[in-house]
Amino acid sequence: MRTFLPIVFSALALSECTHAQEPSRAEVSATLLKATTFFHDRIADHGGYAWVSSVDGKYREGEGVCGPGTIWIQPPGTPTIGMAFLDVFEASSDPIHLKHAEACALALVKGQLLSGGWNYRIEFDPAKRKEFTYRDGGSETAKTPFPGGWDVWKKRQSKGNITVLDDDTTPAALRFLMRIDEKMKFANKPIHEAVEYALLSLVNAQYPVGAWSHNYDRFPTEPPDAKHYPVKAGSIPQAWSRTWTKDFTGCYMLNDRITQNAIATLLLAHRIYGDKKHLEAAERGGKFLALAQLPEPQPAWAQQYNRDMQPVWDRKFEPPAITGLESQDALEALLNLYRETGNKVHLEPIPKALAYLKKCELPEKKLARFYELKTNKPLYFTKDYKITYDKDEVPTHYGFTFASHLDTIEREYRRLLDAKPDDLRKAPGIKRSKALDEAVVEIIKAQDADGAWTEPGTVRSPDGKKVTPKEGVVKSETFVKNVETLCKWLKAEK
Repeated sequence: MRTFLPIVFSALALSECTHAQEPSRAEVSATLLKATTFFHDRIADHGGYAWVSSVDGKYREGEGVCGPGTIWIQPPGTPTIGMAFLDVFEASSDPIHLKHAEACALALVKGQLLSGGWNYRIEFDPAKRKEFTYRDGGSETAKTPFPGGWDVWKKRQSKGNITVLDDDTTPAALRFLMRIDEKMKFANKPIHEAVEYALLSLVNAQYPVGAWSHNYDRFPTEPPDAKHYPVKAGSIPQAWSRTWTKDFTGCYMLNDRITQNAIATLLLAHRIYGDKKHLEAAERGGKFLALAQLPEPQPAWAQQYNRDMQPVWDRKFEPPAITGLESQDALEALLNLYRETGNKVHLEPIPKALAYLKKCELPEKKLARFYELKTNKPLYFTKDYKITYDKDEVPTHYGFTFASHLDTIEREYRRLLDAKPDDLRKAPGIKRSKALDEAVVEIIKAQDADGAWTEPGTVRSPDGKKVTPKEGVVKSETFVKNVETLCKWLKAEK
């Protein structure tokens, strides 16, 4: 899950706000209080959340079914809701929102694995908890044999102890816990200790080249061995299989922002705790992005690389290729590194990547997910997962084209080039506007008496059956998007 959906309003709410009035601070604050209280009191399970819930909280689901006592970590799950609570606390200064966020944080603490991070979900049912090696009661039996790293981790010898970096799962949980740790002045011992343990795990899971893998199944007491995972520059293989190899040799991952999110998390850690080792790890991540940039005439990035730093297959619809989406993610990560460090080395890969990727743009300002190595032709898949150049019969579960953000990336690159060192981190001020006022009024009108933003939809019961509640469902992504807009209004200058 990479992006939030647009705000969803009922038709009645939209018709009522045709002649929107300027909202008041009291109205916005009251709306936020009702919203967070509804989520905390009615939707939470053991302090955590899923993606979609029935209004009574009886049925919930994430990417998978959530029975009673199951919460989801992968965004927009528990950490995402916790971040929204913190945003409301910052915008309103009402301590109740910090208490709601604390409940999220303590739920995450209960689900931290002995390997250091989090899996996609947390189980609170005592019988189901036995399936996982949670830090609050487990004892790790598997040790990291030489050479460590993906060659060992991908065997998943400790299946209940898998720290997942995929889809921003562990990084999102860690960023939220770090942020609330700071808000609570580092005084909540379980939260603070969970952060320290997770950060050490994340740093030690980094390869010598600076990248991270999809997951790992034990606490890394030291980084993978450089003798087995040597530092090399990216290169294009002379030949590659056009059918899925099923070998999963991609140990260095950009897919789903795995390395990019790890970098952002460590930059935040350095900002909050000031520990040099977190900054050094983030900078190593930036050096990996520079090394992983493939040579001319295709100076962009692949989704995953083997230990020889060549693009390789991952899933059956993810071939060795240049990737439009992850290349944009890599560019944004490099800009973020420069904003945080002022080190211009992180800007060096950007100009040639931008020039190349702009030539790759499809009609309607889009980029293909995949471009064939050497030929640069856009690659797609048939519904039975055979490579094709035809985009008309692709599977619907995966995105094969995406919007190009290259113009925005280039503007930010040029702004940073001209910015003074003290201005690199400065965020632009938020100004009140008629459009923002109207959006806030619509959000207020769309909220029901209980504090929910309901919308038509389905949710799965604990046995996996689809349920369509007549009163609708509540979605975490809608809640977060609406809260974000309301908080933006509170912080805006009139």
